[in-house]
Amino acid sequence: MPIAKGQPWGEPGPLPGGAVVVASDAAAREVLEGARRRKEPFPALGLTGGDLCRTLGGGAGGPARSERRLRSSGGVVFPVDLGEVMIDGRLHLFVAHLVARNRLWTRAFVAMNAQWLGPWNLGPRAHPGDGLLDTYDAALPPGQLLAVRARLHHGAHLPHPGIEERRKPSVHVDLGRRLPVRLDGTVVGTASSFVVRVTPDALTVVA
Repeated sequence: MPIAKGQPWGEPGPLPGGAVVVASDAAAREVLEGARRRKEPFPALGLTGGDLCRTLGGGAGGPARSERRLRSSGGVVFPVDLGEVMIDGRLHLFVAHLVARNRLWTRAFVAMNAQWLGPWNLGPRAHPGDGLLDTYDAALPPGQLLAVRARLHHGAHLPHPGIEERRKPSVHVDLGRRLPVRLDGTVVGTASSFVVRVTPDALTVVA
């Protein structure tokens, strides 16, 4: 069940049996895509790195130390939402974020399930357990890019007249032209329009 504001979330616990430990969002996505292709249930994920891991407060001390903590009683178990997008008739999954953009970021669409995109606090209100995606549809003049980028590290780039912000379980996107689409940092194709959505509590994650 998606959490409400101020509601406790997650509980202490070790990795469950059959869990897979991954060090990045891209690796987590690969595990889930593989399970889907094989028509198997998603395994629990132990996170030692990546933007979703950082959002959940995990990953401190390096991957080796983090994995030892996850396999002891030092981890926290979370029910986590899963992002989905259909591109040219093919369904793709993502755990942290979808980014469709041009080279300079003057035209971009971002859907955040996690709070972080690398060093940027791009989704300051994003929560991977609320049943919503935080989406940002941006059309920015080149002269405003530096000012926006300077605020991204602190999550202070919003509100902005050139960025439309929405928090919804699904969003139809029309980019106006085909742009590369990155899921958890991996380019999966190009698209000019698509529907992005979230499945609440689809994953069990330990961080």
